Amino acid sequence: MDTFKAHLDKFINISEEEYISVLSFFEVLEVKKKQNLMLEGEMCKSMYFVLKGCLRKFFTNEKGIEQTTEFAIENWWMTDTFAYERQISSDFCIQSVERSTLLVIDLKNQEDLLKKHPVMERYFRMIYQRAYAASERRIRYLYEMSREELYVHFSTQYPGFIQRIPQYLIASFLGFTPEYLSEIRAKLRS
Repeated sequence: MDTFKAHLDKFINISEEEYISVLSFFEVLEVKKKQNLMLEGEMCKSMYFVLKGCLRKFFTNEKGIEQTTEFAIENWWMTDTFAYERQISSDFCIQSVERSTLLVIDLKNQEDLLKKHPVMERYFRMIYQRAYAASERRIRYLYEMSREELYVHFSTQYPGFIQRIPQYLIASFLGFTPEYLSEIRAKLRS
């Protein structure tokens, strides 16, 4: 849990006593590799903070192909924000990419947390701002960059992902087929 405290300390100042109280609003969840946390059509009840491991958010397109839209590794959050905030069914699935340890909070507990610890409002605002900015950048990259440039940018910005995440999932995230990603990687090596 010290991982979460260190993460919070980057954004807000809370005492050890406050931290213990903050932590009491969360549940610790251990999940296996490829375990589904939420399926498309289910109500989005939770937000997940990754203490250890990796999650992905994806949907299945009209051709039956999974399209990964987001990853979350250590110290990153994941949920379907739209569905979570409105407590409606999600258009996405959330699944573990590897064995993971997560902190989980539902909307009621989050609201209670924010009432008891108003400083957490600042924390979540900053987290949402960063996530929104990253989303804006990703959209721009998708419009401006060639597929090869997109892969090079991703592999340069997030080298750990390239080593850690299966290539077919990276291809899905970048909007490629696994075969096309293999062609790009072979071209870059030569």
